[in-house]
Amino acid sequence: MTPSIVLLPIVPAVVAALLATVGWRPTTMWLPAISCLTISGLGIVVAAHVVDNGPVTAVEGQFRADAVSALMIILIGAVGTVTSAYSVAHLRTELTTGTTTPQRARLFGALMQLTIAAMCVVVISDNLGVLWVAIETTTIATVLLVGHRRDRTSVEASWKYLVLGSVGVATALMGTVLVYFVSRHSSGDASTALNWTSLVERAPHLDPGALRVAMGFVIVGYGTKAGLAPLHSWLPDAYSQAPAPAAALMAGVLSTMSMYALLRFKVIADIALGPHYVRTMLLIAAVMSLLTAASLMVTQRDYKRLLAYSSVEHMGLIALAAAIGSPLAMSAALLHMIGNGLAKSVAFSTTGEMLFATGTTRIDGIRGLLHRRPFIAATFGVSLLALLGLPPFSILASEIAIVRAGVDDGLAWALAIALVVMLVIFVAVLVHALNMLAGSGDESTDAPGPAAHVTSLTARIPLVGGLIVAAAIGVTIWPISRLLDAAAEVLAR
Repeated sequence: MTPSIVLLPIVPAVVAALLATVGWRPTTMWLPAISCLTISGLGIVVAAHVVDNGPVTAVEGQFRADAVSALMIILIGAVGTVTSAYSVAHLRTELTTGTTTPQRARLFGALMQLTIAAMCVVVISDNLGVLWVAIETTTIATVLLVGHRRDRTSVEASWKYLVLGSVGVATALMGTVLVYFVSRHSSGDASTALNWTSLVERAPHLDPGALRVAMGFVIVGYGTKAGLAPLHSWLPDAYSQAPAPAAALMAGVLSTMSMYALLRFKVIADIALGPHYVRTMLLIAAVMSLLTAASLMVTQRDYKRLLAYSSVEHMGLIALAAAIGSPLAMSAALLHMIGNGLAKSVAFSTTGEMLFATGTTRIDGIRGLLHRRPFIAATFGVSLLALLGLPPFSILASEIAIVRAGVDDGLAWALAIALVVMLVIFVAVLVHALNMLAGSGDESTDAPGPAAHVTSLTARIPLVGGLIVAAAIGVTIWPISRLLDAAAEVLAR
């Protein structure tokens, strides 16, 4: 079992090195998808082991996988498979149309795999300092992905992401350093002072005053990286300017990594401080994120930015579940991460096909898409329905579980705000979607060049596959039910 978790970051790192050396060629372009399928398979193996036998460790305890880690590994593999498989068709179209070069395609493929390798390190690292380094690595890699086109708007978005993302990770670093300080002053050994397992064991003996300050830095820092309001402003620019597969990876799983880090720190804080301190901060961030997303989605004119603000909404819902903190709420938060990750990866990938077909990202520039481009319209429409929480997708189940957990915990007021805001978002997204998809359409709205674009089978398979998996989890959760329960027990204290 030890080789399984060690291989997790090694496989995509090797593929990244091969792509950087050989380039994006017919002989290498499918390696990223194979890499991510391998990660999914290893994640399933690790999950089966930890559910029955408990956590597995490697590298003298520095790498550790429990039920939460296993669930995140499977999510990384699934979202990575969708985005990597779609990247083949996406880059092929960009190379054909001359919107990218072989050198940029080489860099794109390598950076995508580097990001996936770093995310694997995030979820298997027991050391919170190594976790921070891995998240910082994803920031550096994705900054370059956002600026892939190297035009004025994408470079501006990448710089904005770099500045605000760096502020976030620097703030999180300050919190991590303070946690180390608190740990060392509670007679913690220097070699294990930042190990999560060690901190959980010694949490009752940590200095509460210093830990409150540390957790404030951690929540603000990782909350910024996750896209929680009010420090979310980098997110719509970065997601809207990044190439579709990169935006899909970022929205589908990268933001979840920062939420994962927050949940790990929350376990320590809840034991040492009680649940109310972190709960208050997460409730404020959750409500602000939901209100911000709703206000901007109503008036949104760009469909990629619409999806970006949807990410702010869903990160807010996950923060709300984390604030509740009960086993049911934590199970709902993890299930919501999976449902949002799969649906968002398909939705953002589909925007690449929409842009190729219509030449615009403006909502008012697209009409009658269902008539003119039925596959693109159907895929985009179904992914929006999944994000809105309609059956048969799992987001409906996770939202119902959040409501149940919140009522049981006496947070009906926060749930009332969330439900009203979600209704506003539901109507806003539905109106935007109907305006784009319905009607007979006017062929003149297609740009002359991109109008000839045809969605290939290579692009269709990962998009349909992602939706099928998302729907299957919504219909029957039994394949991951034991894993979800075990992960909730780890996080709910």
